Amino acid sequence: MNKHWIGKAINHKGSLRKALKVKKGEKIPKKKLEKAVYSKDPLLAKRARLAETLAKLRHKK
Repeated sequence: MNKHWIGKAINHKGSLRKALKVKKGEKIPKKKLEKAVYSKDPLLAKRARLAETLAKLRHKK
């Protein structure tokens, strides 16, 4: 596995935020993100799942 997979996974920064209609600089509400995971739009669902995965990685100490 490529150790720089995160950088390659994020091609369009801010696209998830724009799709969920969240203003720039604000955090995406957890409820909206959870709802987006089950979206009928496969690209939106994929982006939401990646966002959840990346959020889990950040909390390591």
